[in-house]
Amino acid sequence: MKINLSNQDVQSVSVGKVERLSGEDLKKCYQCGNCSGGCPVSYKMEIPPTRIMRMLQLGRLEEVKAANSMWLCVGCLQCYSRCPKGCSVAAVLEALRQEALRESADRVDVKELPMPLLKKAPQQAIVCGFRKFVS
Repeated sequence: MKINLSNQDVQSVSVGKVERLSGEDLKKCYQCGNCSGGCPVSYKMEIPPTRIMRMLQLGRLEEVKAANSMWLCVGCLQCYSRCPKGCSVAAVLEALRQEALRESADRVDVKELPMPLLKKAPQQAIVCGFRKFVS
């Protein structure tokens, strides 16, 4: 697949904002793939962690935001612990999630959650879910 890149895409203001919010330097990633290999949910992600970093390096932010990857990341930091350059894809995905929640409506409507789920779910899961999916 041919990709047309412009200097404006690679040095995008939006991607720079993601770097500032996450505290990560996306240019450090050299695509070793250890993050995807250690991620417990990468098999369910539309875009695996390694590819997310590459796409952001190339300025393809909208494609990353449209995928389900940022919503599936559990923030376990396996990506960070396995990365030889100390990059945290989890921090990048958290920054993307925060931006998405600021820009639009909540990912989950709390009123639509079934009451049996709320009664059975551990309190920590509910708090983490609200933090992750609700602005």
